[in-house]
Amino acid sequence: MKVSFYRYMLAAFAAASLTAAGSALAQVDVAKSSVTATSKQMNVPVEGKFNKFTAQIKFDPAKPAEGSAQLTIDVGSYDLGDESYNDQVRGKDWFDAKTYPNATFVSSAIAAAGGNQFKVTGKLTIKGKSQTVTVPVTVTQQGGMQTFDGSLPIKRLQFDIGTGEWKDTSVVADDVVIKFHIVSSK
Repeated sequence: MKVSFYRYMLAAFAAASLTAAGSALAQVDVAKSSVTATSKQMNVPVEGKFNKFTAQIKFDPAKPAEGSAQLTIDVGSYDLGDESYNDQVRGKDWFDAKTYPNATFVSSAIAAAGGNQFKVTGKLTIKGKSQTVTVPVTVTQQGGMQTFDGSLPIKRLQFDIGTGEWKDTSVVADDVVIKFHIVSSK
């Protein structure tokens, strides 16, 4: 059974959702952070995790418009729990990791949305295709740490994820949800 590119795309978008606002560059704790993508293959949810990513976040909740976020995900690190599936998702029909090794999200605007909620707008690029997206992000502060949580639904086919026989959305759905949990120091 082939692995869904949808899962892979979802994780990339989740990572892109990790945007935050602010003035001081935060130190991201990658060991405590995660980016996943969930898709449906034959109507069954499938989740994968990106094991390698970097994030640069500036965030001050009092000045969200001055903030910025950039996330770079190594698409070759996508893990579905089975090496044969992982190899397939890295291939040309899905992420084409040799040609497009990274998916990126770069913020262009951050706006308060009430309480500890923010809307982060930016450019998501996967497999050489870019889309402007807005990601709802919840920011939690505890001691010297800040946590950024959110999810971003995307359409995998808008990024050419799943070509050839995988364009058929009756097997692998077009919808992917990228979820992220980013932990950083203030």
